[in-house]
Amino acid sequence: MSPEISPPDELSVAVSHRTDILIAEDDLVSRRILEAFLVRWGYCVTQVSSGDDAWRILNEEGAPRLAILDWMMPGLNGVELCARVRSRTGSPYVYLLLLSSRSEKKDKLEGLQAGADDYLTKPFDAEELQARLFVGERILRLQDELISGRDALEFQATHDPLTGLVNRGEILTLIQRELARSERTQRSAGVIMCDIDHFKKVNDTYGHLMGDAILRGVAQRLTSLLRGYDSVGRYGGEEFVILVPMSDVTGTMRVAERIRAGVGMMKFETPTGDLHMTMSLGVAIREDGTSPETRTMLQAADAALYRAKALGRNRVELANPDDFATLVAADGTIKASRHG
Repeated sequence: MSPEISPPDELSVAVSHRTDILIAEDDLVSRRILEAFLVRWGYCVTQVSSGDDAWRILNEEGAPRLAILDWMMPGLNGVELCARVRSRTGSPYVYLLLLSSRSEKKDKLEGLQAGADDYLTKPFDAEELQARLFVGERILRLQDELISGRDALEFQATHDPLTGLVNRGEILTLIQRELARSERTQRSAGVIMCDIDHFKKVNDTYGHLMGDAILRGVAQRLTSLLRGYDSVGRYGGEEFVILVPMSDVTGTMRVAERIRAGVGMMKFETPTGDLHMTMSLGVAIREDGTSPETRTMLQAADAALYRAKALGRNRVELANPDDFATLVAADGTIKASRHG
């Protein structure tokens, strides 16, 4: 049944944006009238005549977040479509407005229980439809703001505010997860401990603002030098930890050497001229048939890093078997190494 409404030109344009909206209505006349109003109100309209087509579009990337669904149409009906949309996980929320000539309270209840956000009876009033859509847009905006706020809090909890890298707790979690996976699959994995050489001298000479700039610059360089599935985190101070999944000794040492060379090519402007920094690195490998814990891997990489410092800095050292059994304090924690 076509809605009994006024011509579109009698209504004022109430929105200036172009929100995408989907119409799923099998009656051609009703569909065209709905489209005329929605375009007049500033919406960008996609229209289909069956529930199956609507379901396909709602699963496409960048699908409309507002949908007007007729109850009775070929394929999936409006109620079934609402239920399917609500059963999805991980997809952006879609505001669903169900249209029907059914006016019984039990019908409205059935539609809302299936997942519809609102219910409008045919023939509908155009201004009432417009008001319902305003509500839908406001709800979507509020939800997006809540998600954005939640994501921001999650990012703050897992990332270092200065460098933007994952923080110590998060990189340790990633290493622990990868080592467990590596043990199950009997694949090697590498951990690299990195330390900027003579960083304390930079802070003492040029101040902490320059030190912060160097930390941010090195963090960006580390990220650019790694593979997409590697992870890097700030371990503390001028130390960084890199997780290299599915990598043996040769592969991990190659990554470490690429990092050492890449950081060594950087230069930072100071009042007294360009400043070049170097980095020392220690590498520990979880090889096939071995299953060191996260603490043990870090202990070994830290021991190798300390050796790189002692041998002159600006070099990569591989952990040896003794490194997996040293530097452990009486309480089981890793002793602090003297880096710098």
